[in-house]
Amino acid sequence: MKKSELYSMLWEACNKLRGGVEPARYKDYVLLLLFHKYVTDRYKGQPYAMFKVTPGTSFDDLIAAKGKPDVGERVDKIIQKFMEDNHLQGALPDVSFNNADELGSGKELVDKVSGLIGVFQNPAINFRTNRASGDDIIGDAYEYFMMKFAQESGKSKGQFYTPSEVSRIIARLIGIGTIEQMPDKYWTIYDPAAGSGSLLIRAADEAPVDENGTSIVTIFGQEKDHSTAGLATMNLILHQKGNGSIAKGNTLIDPKFTDDFDQLRRFDFVVMNPPFSDKSWSDGLKADSDKYKRFDGFGIPPEKNGDYAWFLHVLKSLNDTGKAGIVMPHGVLFRGNAEESIRINVLNTRYIKGIISLPSNLFYGTGIPACLIFIDKEDADTRKDIFFIDASRGFKKDGNKNRLREQDIERIVRVYTSREEIKGYSRQVPYSTIMEENNGNLNVPRYIQKVDDTLPQNIAAHLKGGIPKFDIDSLSKLWVVSPELKSAIFKCVDSAHDIYHLALKSSAIEGVFERDQKLQSEKALEGITTFESWRDEARDMLLSITSNTEPKVLVRQLGSLVLAAYEDSQFLDNYDVYDCLMNYWNEKLQDDVYAIKAYGYEIAREVEYQYVQKKTKDANGETVSVDDKSKVKFFEGSLIPRSIIETEYFSDKLDVIQALTDQRDQLDSELAEMREEESGEDGLLYEVLTKEGDLPKANLTKRLKELEAQKTSLELDAIIELMNSLGTASAADLEQIIKATPSVEQYGIRNKNGTLAKAKLKAALKTATDNAVLPESYRDEYDTITSYQKKLNKQDAIGKEIKSVQKELDTLVLTKYAALTIEEIKNLLFDKKWMDYLYNHINDEIEQILSDYATRVIMIAKRYEHTLSEIEDKTAKSKVAVMSALERMGYRW
Repeated sequence: MKKSELYSMLWEACNKLRGGVEPARYKDYVLLLLFHKYVTDRYKGQPYAMFKVTPGTSFDDLIAAKGKPDVGERVDKIIQKFMEDNHLQGALPDVSFNNADELGSGKELVDKVSGLIGVFQNPAINFRTNRASGDDIIGDAYEYFMMKFAQESGKSKGQFYTPSEVSRIIARLIGIGTIEQMPDKYWTIYDPAAGSGSLLIRAADEAPVDENGTSIVTIFGQEKDHSTAGLATMNLILHQKGNGSIAKGNTLIDPKFTDDFDQLRRFDFVVMNPPFSDKSWSDGLKADSDKYKRFDGFGIPPEKNGDYAWFLHVLKSLNDTGKAGIVMPHGVLFRGNAEESIRINVLNTRYIKGIISLPSNLFYGTGIPACLIFIDKEDADTRKDIFFIDASRGFKKDGNKNRLREQDIERIVRVYTSREEIKGYSRQVPYSTIMEENNGNLNVPRYIQKVDDTLPQNIAAHLKGGIPKFDIDSLSKLWVVSPELKSAIFKCVDSAHDIYHLALKSSAIEGVFERDQKLQSEKALEGITTFESWRDEARDMLLSITSNTEPKVLVRQLGSLVLAAYEDSQFLDNYDVYDCLMNYWNEKLQDDVYAIKAYGYEIAREVEYQYVQKKTKDANGETVSVDDKSKVKFFEGSLIPRSIIETEYFSDKLDVIQALTDQRDQLDSELAEMREEESGEDGLLYEVLTKEGDLPKANLTKRLKELEAQKTSLELDAIIELMNSLGTASAADLEQIIKATPSVEQYGIRNKNGTLAKAKLKAALKTATDNAVLPESYRDEYDTITSYQKKLNKQDAIGKEIKSVQKELDTLVLTKYAALTIEEIKNLLFDKKWMDYLYNHINDEIEQILSDYATRVIMIAKRYEHTLSEIEDKTAKSKVAVMSALERMGYRW
């Protein structure tokens, strides 16, 4: 199963079963079951595995307990025994599945606990067999769940999770990716406020691995909240970092990692996202006599604000060449009094290497803006400056939170790594400037002023008219591409004051854009030539995936190539193109790459079926919905969408289906028009329409019978009289009826021997009815209903024909999937799926940029279209007209 499908399926199922349990608490139940399911799938039946899964302690035993009246008690015993066997007591979240206060009682508890077990019972999440994403599928699923629970936990309850975007930035910038394995070096990383371990894991993932594929850095973390520490322990295990250590306890009061001299252990790397402005940091701690000497030489932080207490703990926990990336509230950069003294003392050490200002409302649990502070003790004595980045404006909205986009993350990482100075975004500031000119104030806006790209209102232009040159110059990127376009749209009417007028009507501007050859050439360059150049570089990378391919390395390479390809583009920002690529990677491409890595390109021959559901009883006698494998509802290619197969190989069938569909749609339109025109009380369809305006077939049939019963003719009356009299009247009487209407003989009512026959009369009745005439008052209604019925029957016939052709197409498509060659698969995946998607999105972006330019030109022209005096004159005339109209209406004032 694809990652995205798996995660959303698990989340939706678990969320439905939550009931009244708070997200911050409910996560412990869900994540513990996910962990237990994973361990069972991976280690049950293995004699020398990392975990023991003995009889009576597996997830299979949880399944057997489903639906039982004492399911909560059974689950507690199974999980408790599992923890005892693996010495995990107290290490994992402490929850009881027999807790009536949180899960309800009686049937409610049974249904809720059984339902949760059922969610993870789904065959699609068998971690023993699902290799499509390697082992990270479970770790990433766990991360996804923690993110979702953090989103729902509300303010002050979501601190257990650091947004992955922030974690990724810190992980890439602390320098852990450049370390090397050495026989006499034991690399370590530490998080004193570990939360659920996400930040630690992201950072450790950046470190190189040894010959066994194991990270060469060892993880240490401490977390105050026992339940959250349990989440972190599970998180390490699920990310194959079970040798890491998560200690429980208050780091500032009782740090668990010390050396042989009972001083703080020192680490190579530290990452941290501590509680902001911790008001109880000093509870139980005598800061002025701190045994670990964390505040010596710096000063004691304010009693009611622990930001610098955490900061100084990090400094003390780093070895002489140690590096750290920490999240801090902006206040630490500029607050005064005791914090100012501490900050100046820290600055004197030259430990701070960089500061990145982040957008507000980014973190779960607080809406205040934060910053990243990067510390590097190595060569600090020769450090001359701090590199600042103001990334506060780069984000996207996600519900009630802000999130960094892929392009924001990559821009931050690349600019910081290269120390590139960009106006309004980044700057290298000497320590001398910070200390001597700004008294140690590190507030980012002091050093990086935001670029104001708004157009100011030109008072003189509003008074006298004309378009200021400043406004026109704001479109300089456009004029660089096509200088001639500027003179085609604007003409200078006052060179002394740089005043311009439109050289054409505003309605003609878009046309000028479309005809401008240089604009169109640049559009083709970026949308076709540059794209194809990048595509050709990416081709070998995406068409040579093997089991040794590292998807996360692959996408970074693809991203680097696309950034370089579009670096000099005039219209497209290369980071916008990068964002397009990364969004597609997250949505689709990564699932394809992981599948190919696991199963080879041959996996594209496989088809996924969606079946009709049927009701059945499970082992516990409960009614459940299962797939009816005999009835296929739909099918789709595992990697290659069926739409691509249909278009590439069976376009003739698609044309037939489309033509038939057009005919059906046309009839549908005609039927709707008839219903609309004849729906009133005097309408000819009024009698057969429902209150909702629908027209069921049964209503049509019934009404036609009623109308046909009104038909009359001498022959029809005679045949009805003969049928009613047959068998009761004498032969002479029957002949008398025929004699009265001799024309009835033409309907063939007699046998060969001349006698009247019942069967002959029935057939004659039908023919006579068809030939009979309705009274004038019913004819229009009958004709309309008959016409409607014919169209409806024709529409049904077309529908059957579409189904027939579609069934034939389905067979052809299924046959083609199975027969695809590797070369065909690669061509369809690369050119028709992956590149086609990216090509269309990139070119759509160019079209949008050009449209925005045209709109901006029109806006600039119109903002000064009328002078103030013209507006005042028009207003005065309008006022006179209104007053005159009011006087005519009799108003006085």
